[in-house]
Amino acid sequence: MPKTTKKYPSPWKHNLAVIWFAELVAIAGFTVIMPILPLYVRQLGVQGEQEVRIWSGIVFSAHAVTMAVSAPIWGALSDRYGRKVMVERAMFSGALLIASMGFAQSVEQLVILRLMTGALTGTVTAATALVATSAPRERAGYALGLLQMAIYIGASVGPLMGGLVADRFGFRATFLVTGALLLLAALGVMLFIKEDFEPIPPPLNEQATTITIRPTLRRRAWNRLSPVLSSPALRGVMGIRLLMRLGARLLGPVLPLFIESIVPAGARVASITGVISGISAAAGAAGAIGMGRLGDRVGYRSILVICALVSTVCYIPQYFISHTTALLLLQAGTGLAMGGILASLSASLARLAPEGQEGIVYGVDASVVSVANSIGPMVGSALAAWMGLRVPFLLAAGIFAVAGVTAARTLQRR
Repeated sequence: MPKTTKKYPSPWKHNLAVIWFAELVAIAGFTVIMPILPLYVRQLGVQGEQEVRIWSGIVFSAHAVTMAVSAPIWGALSDRYGRKVMVERAMFSGALLIASMGFAQSVEQLVILRLMTGALTGTVTAATALVATSAPRERAGYALGLLQMAIYIGASVGPLMGGLVADRFGFRATFLVTGALLLLAALGVMLFIKEDFEPIPPPLNEQATTITIRPTLRRRAWNRLSPVLSSPALRGVMGIRLLMRLGARLLGPVLPLFIESIVPAGARVASITGVISGISAAAGAAGAIGMGRLGDRVGYRSILVICALVSTVCYIPQYFISHTTALLLLQAGTGLAMGGILASLSASLARLAPEGQEGIVYGVDASVVSVANSIGPMVGSALAAWMGLRVPFLLAAGIFAVAGVTAARTLQRR
């Protein structure tokens, strides 16, 4: 049976522009709280540096644990009900839950809210699926590179804003700022995104009626997951994603505490952390758009290998430094490389995803990312607690080196 040619609606560039701004605002909101989470843990009554490091890892990892379970479910629902509603669900839920974190009275309450946030949000996955299904596949690298650029610009503005707000108004105010930004982004998507969604009909074996419901649900789940799990190319890309995300997330709960350890007593740690994280994310924005376009021409494998090498080279010296200027420059280098990595991986998935199942592909990918997001901070904080704050930088360098070699050996050239 001949494959039908997918027609891309004329407003795909309009949708890209709207989701670009909405996701920028949303990510700015999410990252407002990043520089202060380990410091907020201390404010909630956790005593002792080792305890602070361990609880910081738990707080960073909590949302990823539930997102690993929920992301494929939301992805499958987006293939059935549309991508726009999934973006709205993620942003409205995030606005409510993260604003509530500002009223937490204990670190346990903060962890519970982070778990709920992971289960109900996931704006990047939803936005990526929306862009990937709107843009022509030959423009996937360009469109997803632009989206990644928006994510990184938001991630560059958010930490800087969060550090300034925390130092001036207190840690709790940052969560209210996040809630307001996510609400603004959600309203923008609801009012201005245009989606003409037509679900692909389910396979014939899903349409057949059965006497019992449970086997039917299992069969439906397998029919939606099997194109992803049985594809060596998709498994390879997601394996690379797991490694590279794991390397990057090791440092989430460690970086603010490391900065605190190398700056003079009384320095504004939240603001300094925000500046360093913001510049790293700004470099990531440049890497995402530049490498996304280059990857469309030269192939994504080459981009991944080069960026993994750059990350390795930039992480190793961070073990030895004792000044924030050097840390800022090296973090900018890793940010530039990570932007290219994420844009290339997203574009690879867009080209490999079966038509009509982009949502489940990005949902499984988000689950893979969430596994790394849950393991990475816990490993990083455990290493920091028992071996010192510098050791996670060396482990990150090693992971990126392994990921680069794996990409060179397993991924196709195009």
